[in-house]
Amino acid sequence: MSIIVTDTGFAPEDWTGGFLAIEGVEAGAGDCETTGIDLDPGADINAQKACLMRAPVIRIAFASFSDGRGFTIAKSLRLMGYKGRLRAGPGLIADQYAMARRAGFDEVEITEELAERQPEEQWRFRSDWQAYDHQSRLRG
Repeated sequence: MSIIVTDTGFAPEDWTGGFLAIEGVEAGAGDCETTGIDLDPGADINAQKACLMRAPVIRIAFASFSDGRGFTIAKSLRLMGYKGRLRAGPGLIADQYAMARRAGFDEVEITEELAERQPEEQWRFRSDWQAYDHQSRLRG
């Protein structure tokens, strides 16, 4: 079972519409307007833009915490005008929460095992992601 991390802490999964890979949605296994879409970090979001812009939830996979392509995809989707819910899939650690929020993610999905190693307090410590960022410090 997954745990969802938001600015207020840990929460249970609340998305009941399920997730399908973008290829499955485009093949007719789901509907862009009612199905959550799973994106791989190497996905070509321009090729699937029409469907992605209508999706209620997009979950972007992270192969590991050292793979930053998901941050780029999230930022690009927001710049393209995506207004739905963006979720970072499992693979991030608590230290990356603020970066995920700045990139445009609304929430992060983590495993129960990670939640045991990095409890809620560690994630909440980083929930004030708007108060500090490296660029603001350099400009100040």
